[in-house]
Amino acid sequence: MTTQHAPAPGHDIHRHDNHGFLHSVETGAAVDGPGMRFVYFMAGCLFRCLYCHNPDTWKLHNGRRVELEDMLAEVAPYAGFLNFAGGVTFSGGEPMMQAAFVGRVAAEIKARYGLHIALDTQGFLHHTVPDDWFDPIDLVMLDIKHIDPARYLELTSQPLQPTLDCAERLVRLGKPLRIRYVLVPGWTDAQADIEGLADYVAGLKAQGGDVEMVEVLPFHQMGTSKWDKLGLEYRLRDTPTPTPEGTEAARDIFRARGLVAT
Repeated sequence: MTTQHAPAPGHDIHRHDNHGFLHSVETGAAVDGPGMRFVYFMAGCLFRCLYCHNPDTWKLHNGRRVELEDMLAEVAPYAGFLNFAGGVTFSGGEPMMQAAFVGRVAAEIKARYGLHIALDTQGFLHHTVPDDWFDPIDLVMLDIKHIDPARYLELTSQPLQPTLDCAERLVRLGKPLRIRYVLVPGWTDAQADIEGLADYVAGLKAQGGDVEMVEVLPFHQMGTSKWDKLGLEYRLRDTPTPTPEGTEAARDIFRARGLVAT
């Protein structure tokens, strides 16, 4: 077995807008934004999260090469339905690894079909795009994986501050925002850590941030086989799924600060 290593910041970022790399799509997702979603899972990610359930998306060129019209052809058959039932979500991997291409696709989907567009991101690469890149994005689902910088680094292999900077930027831009938090026993479930994150998110809202909700997502083992297939060391193999009671207790911490938590 080999241990995963994080790439250096900036390594393998795809900066072209005329083509990209698509890992897969999902046509009827119910947990990736409001309503029913068409989800583009983009290839490539600079993070090496210990609990990642899609390690097969880490490498940019593991995805299939696509151009703008290829991406539009994927969603076109569903556009009429999605217009009233939900919308499109860019996920991954990390879609901002391909920000130039994703931005172009999002703008064209908005212009051609008028669909609601969500971005599922950890925000680490937000500094690579100008403010108007976010114009076609109707909702950002920002994944804050831990509020303690040292634990965040151990958990993800990247620093926390760029993600927090992204959150502050989205507040400044007035973007609707959902915070996503994966509850991992032994890693992210300590009451003090959850309280710290809840205080931070409540602070974003107090600044005028359009924080719609906090999504507390229970850790699961559904990605274990992918780690095994890739020959990667999976350190969380024996980590249990949080209990329903523990998950609800975490949500209650956010609710106690006036936040909607699901």
